[in-house]
Amino acid sequence: MAGSAGRKTVSVSRGLMMLCDTCFDQVMEEKLTDARNFIANHEALFDSICIGCTDINRPLIDDMLGSSE
Repeated sequence: MAGSAGRKTVSVSRGLMMLCDTCFDQVMEEKLTDARNFIANHEALFDSICIGCTDINRPLIDDMLGSSE
């Protein structure tokens, strides 16, 4: 599994999510962030990131999905 070296971060409701350059660029292109680099629509984020980014952020993703109501 890929390490966190060289990854960029975006803020989500439960903390910081590490993204590879490709996913970070995709998120920025889709304008999912606000001026503070915060992403309110986590479902759109999860649909935009690769499996590597999903794996490295699995505990955070599970926490966010588990707390959705």
